[in-house]
Amino acid sequence: MAIIILDRDGVINQHSDSHVRSADEWLPIAGSIEAMAQLSQAGHQLVIATNQSGLALGHFDLDDLEAMHAKMRALVEDAGGEIAAIFYCPHSDEDHCRCRKPNTGLLDAIEAEFDTSLHDCYFVGDRMADLQCAVAKGCKPVLVKTGCGDRTLMSLIQSPDPALIGTTVFENLAQFADFALR
Repeated sequence: MAIIILDRDGVINQHSDSHVRSADEWLPIAGSIEAMAQLSQAGHQLVIATNQSGLALGHFDLDDLEAMHAKMRALVEDAGGEIAAIFYCPHSDEDHCRCRKPNTGLLDAIEAEFDTSLHDCYFVGDRMADLQCAVAKGCKPVLVKTGCGDRTLMSLIQSPDPALIGTTVFENLAQFADFALR
């Protein structure tokens, strides 16, 4: 079973510049839940890797985060799929941790948990940090234009990063799922 790494905010659910703070505020992007279910049903293990600095900044607590993740899992399960695992960084930029993307600590933890290499796995994100993390770990970077994806794409066009050449771009997670399932 191939692992597919997914960022959360802006890829699966609506992005908020002021942080998604509760399960009520956690709203899926149209088609994302169904796309996840289809990928799961096809045998892919879906693993979420998400920066959640709102914890460190006091915008929400661990119970709120767990409620958001329970809602996401329930929606995917109701659609016939499964999320294999959720890994998150609870730190802010100022903490200079190893787990905050673009650092690879979350991916290192995923490799350890699943006893596998993530080399050549897809990593779907909407921010430069997601793409940089993917490349640093040898994953295939995928940019979706939802969330911050349009801004990230403009940055890539205006200041091309040679390491990110070959990043595939899709309108949303549903379009990526169609591609991955072909």
